Amino acid sequence: MTPIYSNLQAVRERIFAASLDARRAPESVGLLAVSKTWPASAVCEAVAAGQRCFGENYIQEAVRKQDELAAMPGMTIEWHFIGPIQGNKTRLVAERFDWAHSLDRFRIAERLARQRPPELPPLNVCIEVNIDGEADKHGCRPDELAALAQEIARLPRLRLRGLMCIPAPVSGQEAQRAPFRRLRELKEALCAGGLPLDTLSMGMSHDLEAAIAEGATLVRVGTAIFGERARNAAPEASFKEDET
Repeated sequence: MTPIYSNLQAVRERIFAASLDARRAPESVGLLAVSKTWPASAVCEAVAAGQRCFGENYIQEAVRKQDELAAMPGMTIEWHFIGPIQGNKTRLVAERFDWAHSLDRFRIAERLARQRPPELPPLNVCIEVNIDGEADKHGCRPDELAALAQEIARLPRLRLRGLMCIPAPVSGQEAQRAPFRRLRELKEALCAGGLPLDTLSMGMSHDLEAAIAEGATLVRVGTAIFGERARNAAPEASFKEDET
């Protein structure tokens, strides 16, 4: 039994216990294994342990990993892009991923819709909300959300599924629950306005229990599965892409 296998089992047990504590069905909470900075071999280990959904932050690293894994048997993977989406990288997100969690601008959504290949299913998308109003964080402001969601929902080749957030780290489950509660309330308001949203992408290794208590349907877990990342792991350099 590999460390990744054991870690996945431990995370699944945490999700199961947190779901029962919240009086929710454990199967209502999905697990997204965040494999950024980890090699394709680590993804293979997780797949062998039954994990299917993987999240990546850096597009060029993700594409290299996808190409390497595509040559291996049994690699049926659902790929989620969870990092900031730069305008010059939308084509690769549109062509290579099943989900994009971090939409926060209509211009980016338009590019994704235009560049999504017609032979693929619609790209599942979530809007990232800057739930704490942090100046250095990506995400739309809560007061901008309703208008942005209505605009994105009308685009072809995209399917608006829900909301995502990355709250500021705090200690204690009650403090951790507060921003997740606000995101849930924003989703509920959008649903009441006629948008059929079904996804709350929130909660990570340190706060997944608080997120599940507030209705998370997808938790994004990296460190608790793969271990601590190298501190010198740097984001990839930008590159140019045409605007079509």
